[in-house]
Amino acid sequence: MSKTFIVTGASGGIGIEIVRRLLGEGAIVIATDINTKSLEELKKEFSNYQDKLITEILDVRKPELWDKIISLAKKQEAPFYCLINSAGVILPGYIINTTHKEIDFHIDVNTKGVMIGSQAVAKYFVEQRNGHIINIASLAGISPIPGIALYSASKFAVRGFTLALAMELEQYNVNVTCICPDAVATPMFDLQKDYEEAALTFSGSKPLSAAEIADIVMDTIGNKRMEITVTGFRGFQAKLASMFPSLASKVVSIMRSKGIRNQEKFKSSL
Repeated sequence: MSKTFIVTGASGGIGIEIVRRLLGEGAIVIATDINTKSLEELKKEFSNYQDKLITEILDVRKPELWDKIISLAKKQEAPFYCLINSAGVILPGYIINTTHKEIDFHIDVNTKGVMIGSQAVAKYFVEQRNGHIINIASLAGISPIPGIALYSASKFAVRGFTLALAMELEQYNVNVTCICPDAVATPMFDLQKDYEEAALTFSGSKPLSAAEIADIVMDTIGNKRMEITVTGFRGFQAKLASMFPSLASKVVSIMRSKGIRNQEKFKSSL
């Protein structure tokens, strides 16, 4: 794969698995994260790919840093083809207990970070009439999830933005895809284990693996599909719940009870 990729949130969870797949396929990867120490560990782990892996600090909320990363991508010997926005944050909590700072935290990182990066990259891809932007959203961006409402709202925005951007850019031969997975076994998933508010996160039968999502991302590169839900069945359930929110609210207590049981099982298994 003689192309250059930018991956955000690259030092953990889904991001690091995407980096692993891309390097294995021979791509040049600009792996970005806000955590310096994590990036150093990433570089050590993939030391065999020193000629293909570039690690850079990136706070996705800052446009000037995005400009620097994109300039770096344009200088590589392989053409800059794809941005994969994998960076994300979550802090469970009922809205009445959250703070303005927590609202900013979710919207700035999860939503504005994706928008700023996608906007900057889209301008370059339109000029070259080629490219692909892949944004990782969530099924929580299709169906509202009480207890993680700030995260859910931020991912709703990512999904809406990504689909609209896809429609704007298709005339320029630029693909844009929104991937909406169910709960994924990452540090973000682990973080929610001690929050009763996040019980619905655990309501599925089993969390997906980061490797599974990375495989889907790899299959999506160059694909014109605008949206992919993982799994398809849970995606259908989420869209149904979004269409009929009053009906969905009636089954939340049932799903919540299942989630609490699974949450306790998960904690006891650690």
